[in-house]
Amino acid sequence: MKTKSAKSSMFKSNFVTYGMIILVYVIIEILLKTGNVSSLFKGLLVPLCIYSIMAVSLNLVVGISGELSLGHAGFMCLGAFSSATWSMLMKDSAMPEMLRFIIAILIGAAVAALFGFLISIPVLRLKGDYLAIVTLAFGEIIKNLINALYFGVDSHGPHFSLKDNMALGLEKGGTVIIKGAQGITGNPKMSNFTIGVILLLISLFIVLHLVNSRTGRAIMAIRDNRIAAESIGLNVTEYKTLAFTISAAIAGVGGVLYAHNLSSLQALPKNFGYNQSIMILVFVVMGGIGNIRGSVIAAVILTLLPEVLRGLNDYRMLIYAVVLILMMLFTSAPALIQLRERVFYRFTKHPAEDGKETR
Repeated sequence: MKTKSAKSSMFKSNFVTYGMIILVYVIIEILLKTGNVSSLFKGLLVPLCIYSIMAVSLNLVVGISGELSLGHAGFMCLGAFSSATWSMLMKDSAMPEMLRFIIAILIGAAVAALFGFLISIPVLRLKGDYLAIVTLAFGEIIKNLINALYFGVDSHGPHFSLKDNMALGLEKGGTVIIKGAQGITGNPKMSNFTIGVILLLISLFIVLHLVNSRTGRAIMAIRDNRIAAESIGLNVTEYKTLAFTISAAIAGVGGVLYAHNLSSLQALPKNFGYNQSIMILVFVVMGGIGNIRGSVIAAVILTLLPEVLRGLNDYRMLIYAVVLILMMLFTSAPALIQLRERVFYRFTKHPAEDGKETR
């Protein structure tokens, strides 16, 4: 059982994380209202939320569960296209826009969670490099399938094809929603910075609550020593599947936010390919594996940095590489980790503990 001081420290840590995001949100909103934000930075606000959500969700698998997944962009792709399809189907309905968007979020999360659950059954029996290769293949299969998919609706219901629009056999007046490599066009843009921050806070609450719960401690015990965990009766497959499914659902939410930030959605390699999965993994590693708050900070810094350095054409990537190395040292070097923990302990130390130290 956790002591009272440990629970207090955990609460303060979580409060710092939420407070940091809310404070940044308030500052940016003030800057937006006063017109002190450039159009370039405005365009990055929603992507910052998207990549933060993706980094938090992947850290649940890589950092907390201890499994290496390289197909996270596949779950993002599923959430994006399933929610965008719903939005296109309901585009001309009388349903309120916000209600449509909330349902789109639930659909994106549910579809990604379903595929996460299905893929976890065979995949989590693998370890190490084999797991990484299979999840990488899953992400590429999803992207390529959606690129080849044609979907439309008419009075007879939905029609699917892997050939072309004509093969759908739609009656006159039918609507083609997914057009193969062209994707979905005319998708309603409903994402904004406020919704992105709310979804990020909800994602953080779910992950941090899970990590600090009995279930989270069981998942971390399995990560640290699978044999010992099995010996005390923990169901390894069940706990790992739960973590993988929740992670996929949150990634699906990131996909919903991404899809509704664009009027045209395509399953391009740069959007949902393995490079995207690797980039999300870089956010997790740079922020510190298992450090949820660090994932958010790394995602924000590494998303903003290329744009901030865009004026330095000759040195942009050099500076970016140097920053990556410095962040890796800060999050991974033992001496710096101890220094960071001592500083954080000073701010979160329980008064009773302080009294004990002075005796």
